Amino acid sequence: MLTFNEKLAIIESFPELERKDVSLKRVNFQLPNSASDKKNVVYHLHPNGNGFVFAGNLHNYEQDEKGMVNIRDFTADELKKLIKESIESLLPVEKSLTEEAIIGNQVEERWVNGEKHHLIVINENDSWNIYFGLNLEESFDTYGEVEDFLTEEGFRRV
Repeated sequence: MLTFNEKLAIIESFPELERKDVSLKRVNFQLPNSASDKKNVVYHLHPNGNGFVFAGNLHNYEQDEKGMVNIRDFTADELKKLIKESIESLLPVEKSLTEEAIIGNQVEERWVNGEKHHLIVINENDSWNIYFGLNLEESFDTYGEVEDFLTEEGFRRV
């Protein structure tokens, strides 16, 4: 298990986070430009090494009812990865004019892979469509098929 100071060093390596000292020597780290009302990325990091990271927008972590993941037993690499994904999930998404033309008033979902390729999923006319830019990449009858396909292709929801 990483010590408090080791976890603190990892967290402080993310310049987009702001440290907020709270009671009982615990520390929060907030994302000031979060697109949602959720600002805490790291919540109640305690000197005993326990703490939480927000993962409510992520789907590959075991989380509590508030979307928090306990990081007590995380390795350095696991902690870095989770914090990076948490920050990415909370940042505002800037839509290009191309994306606006496709999305319009519909609700979109965004997926990204390790190479930072972004795809947009939209439910249109009873079909689930996956777009890369203006190009329709795939179309499915159910959302489950979309999830299976994108996961198999190495994408994750952001």
